[in-house]
Amino acid sequence: MAERFLLADVGGTNTRLGLAEGGLLLPDSVRRYRNADYLGLDEILSAYLEASPTPIDALCAAVAGPVRGGQAQLTNHSWLIDAAGLQAATDASAVYLINDLQAQGHALDDLPPGAAQPLFEGKAPPVDAPRLVLNIGTGCNVAVVHRMAGGLFVPAAESGHSTLPHGTGATAALYEHLRETHPHLPIEAALSGPGLADIHRHITGTKATPAEVIAAFNAGNGGARETLRLFATLLGQVAGNFALHHLPMGGIYLSGGVARAVAPHLSDLGFLPAFTDRGPYTHIARAMPVSVITEDGFALRGCARYLGQVLPRQTYGKHPAKPMLGSEPR
Repeated sequence: MAERFLLADVGGTNTRLGLAEGGLLLPDSVRRYRNADYLGLDEILSAYLEASPTPIDALCAAVAGPVRGGQAQLTNHSWLIDAAGLQAATDASAVYLINDLQAQGHALDDLPPGAAQPLFEGKAPPVDAPRLVLNIGTGCNVAVVHRMAGGLFVPAAESGHSTLPHGTGATAALYEHLRETHPHLPIEAALSGPGLADIHRHITGTKATPAEVIAAFNAGNGGARETLRLFATLLGQVAGNFALHHLPMGGIYLSGGVARAVAPHLSDLGFLPAFTDRGPYTHIARAMPVSVITEDGFALRGCARYLGQVLPRQTYGKHPAKPMLGSEPR
């Protein structure tokens, strides 16, 4: 029987679970859970396995927060996730915690056809060029993906908590507003679902959810259009900065619910000039393809690939002498 993996994509709002067999995600096994309905990830895992009983050889949980010493604290939720607790809840022989963007990066080679939609063509990328995933959802983060002899290498990062770029005019006024709740001006204070809503409140004086802002924009609302224009400009500036940090000539991939919602409008909202206006490096930025990933929960595919890379077949039999617990290799 092929080895069976349990996979978890743990976001700030929702958790997705699925199974992989022979290293491949089983699409019909994927389930989605609201974090607010459970006390912790171990409860969700137990509920999933009670509904679909199956022996588990290994578990990989991709967590929206920093991972250290076999533990992970969600950035935008109260859960502290512990690898030992997950092992107890699942009886998995091997348990690994990784950052959710690491999982998304590991998934790039396993996306189904059509799941990455080109937004800006750039140039044909070299096969071995680095790639970058920029996620905008409940929060914001990036992952840089390198091809290595032993597979993909995706280092952990918390780039969404680095500082927003310098701003003038309307951007500077927005920053003064954001400092009321985010004094250190992290990128995700603006480039996230809550950030989009906060920009809209700053511009219009009204509260709205991200979905309501997008709906108002689609209905031709002027305030919502100004919100999306400022959001797209900031996104271009931030993505351009990351592009020069990492030179991902293999392409930049936008992911997350907010990114998917705004992606069809980026060409009309000023994203590209903000992204490519890099002085003597403008031609380099223009050569980078930009795409949006349309598949929801694709990080589960990355969890399966990650386990396939870090666990040689002989290390995860069902009942080893000692469970493997940990985070990504250092």
